[in-house]
Amino acid sequence: MAPIDRRYLLKSAVAAAVGALTPALAAAKTMTGVSDAEIKIGSTTSLSGPVSALGVEDRILDAYFKMINEQGGVAGRKIAFIYYDDAFQPPKTVEMVRRLIESDQVSFLFNMLGTAPNSAVVDYINQAQVPHLFLSVNGSKWGDYKRYPWTMGFAPSARTEAQIYAKYALQQKADARFAVLYQNDDLGKDYLAGVRDVFGDKFDTHVTALSHDVGAPTVDSQIISLTASGAEFFLSGSTAKYVSQSIRKSYEMGWNATRFIASGAASINGVIKPAGFDRAVGVISSAYLKDASDPAWADDKGMAEYLDFMKQRFPSGNPSDLYCIYGYTLGLVLMQVLKQAGGDLSRENIMRQAESLKDFEVPTLLPGVKVNTSPTDHRPLEQLQLQRWDGAGWKRFGSVIEGSNI
Repeated sequence: MAPIDRRYLLKSAVAAAVGALTPALAAAKTMTGVSDAEIKIGSTTSLSGPVSALGVEDRILDAYFKMINEQGGVAGRKIAFIYYDDAFQPPKTVEMVRRLIESDQVSFLFNMLGTAPNSAVVDYINQAQVPHLFLSVNGSKWGDYKRYPWTMGFAPSARTEAQIYAKYALQQKADARFAVLYQNDDLGKDYLAGVRDVFGDKFDTHVTALSHDVGAPTVDSQIISLTASGAEFFLSGSTAKYVSQSIRKSYEMGWNATRFIASGAASINGVIKPAGFDRAVGVISSAYLKDASDPAWADDKGMAEYLDFMKQRFPSGNPSDLYCIYGYTLGLVLMQVLKQAGGDLSRENIMRQAESLKDFEVPTLLPGVKVNTSPTDHRPLEQLQLQRWDGAGWKRFGSVIEGSNI
């Protein structure tokens, strides 16, 4: 028997080890949007147009990611956050998303704003198998994991919220008449559907509903008509500009209905202030986020960290603005996803980790509200609490409501 050449064995072992590593190294090199130095994340928002107030979310996230980069980034990589202004116009969203995926080659899309803009690109994104995460929308369809396996919303759906409002109205008055102003898109139709769910056979006789198009200059004529219905309860299921107009006009009309507004349009700075603090007294919305203006959080650690971030990183912003704390909260949730992903920042693993959030407590969410997802649950939040505007701030009342029980 010939003697064993130990040098040959060593060379063979090294070759085998390198061979075993090659697939992993190759995968790392081909992770779209990921290099040794950075990971690219894309978004579209409205920095101009009818809902430009909501564009602050991506501006907050930009500041947040810069802070994370200064602290070392994620998995040894800096975050390159690329966000474009689509002015809330779906054709522009299509153009910008194609640019993000095909030209910028981002790893995934995050916090894209608006029902209509996202609807224009959701099929393309899913066909491209790009994670489409934590959208700034309220529609129930964004939780449809079978139709859109790469898409995930974040906030409780508009339909769930409307169901809660309608049930609350019927608890106050069993034979309540209900009026709905809804945006003529998937978002607004979800609000209408939620009211229909609760009123059932009484919908046609007890509910008056009118729609408006995105881009309409005002909704004054609709408010005048809805006032004439004599409804004791009124829901404005729309986006910021139109909710603000509906608050102002319903007050000017002397309409004494209990008024509900979309939680996504409960911003003090972007909605309540333009409508008028006094005109909004008594308006009811729902919440899942802590309110920086609420003294209940004066000694809260999570709120203290948020306020420090705003002071140091985004001093031009209003800490009490719903859209600011919403954007910051999404940043915290995404960092948990990336932390769970470890060094594997492939699109497949990022989506896998987004679907693996278990009772994740975010320090800016209300106590009892937790983030939960799975491959068959693309609705991260399903809990909320009612709140009422008292002229100076939002005051929560009742207990946290589990949307899945509705």
